[in-house]
Amino acid sequence: MIAVLDYGIGNLRSAQKALEQVGAHAVLTDDRATIEAADGVVLPGVGAFGRCMEALRTTGLDEVALRAVDSGRPFLGVCIGMQLLYAASEEDPGVAGLGVLDGSVRRLPDTVKRPQMQWNVLERNGAASMLAGLDDPVWMYFVHSFAPEPGVDVVATCDYGGPVVAAVERSNVWATQFHPEKSGSAGLHLLRNFVDVCDGIIRA
Repeated sequence: MIAVLDYGIGNLRSAQKALEQVGAHAVLTDDRATIEAADGVVLPGVGAFGRCMEALRTTGLDEVALRAVDSGRPFLGVCIGMQLLYAASEEDPGVAGLGVLDGSVRRLPDTVKRPQMQWNVLERNGAASMLAGLDDPVWMYFVHSFAPEPGVDVVATCDYGGPVVAAVERSNVWATQFHPEKSGSAGLHLLRNFVDVCDGIIRA
């Protein structure tokens, strides 16, 4: 069972439906006991960093998310859900993120149109379990004006006025700036990889 954190912001159900499409028993929930019992946890999100972080804290799901990460269970952050895993964002200075991943979130360059709202191809940075079984080129769908700064856990970037962090993988934590649930067969393949990890299936 995979718990999709329901903190009341954005179209969270789309992530749940996409996971169901690849065969998962996915539950959109804010129930702590259900989340604690889940084999994997997903933190989706759309909108502003500060508003999403406030909603996460108001519901108490910030602490639940941190416990899920610390437990070693597979954890996936999507779009704003990825950004919330960092310590801070230029979008809302002074608002603390979860601080799971090192660094902070920066505004996309002034030389490009914001938001990036398009399909873009991934440039891999070494092997990544989330992208296992996907042949290049891998196209994913992006909608964002901010992105994490480069760090050691980056497994894919895209070119948008320069390299932009597209995916991060560190131990049990996966995070994508793009929307797998909106990215056709490639995005569903990534979600299937996540479900397989939750099921204990090792992907080459």
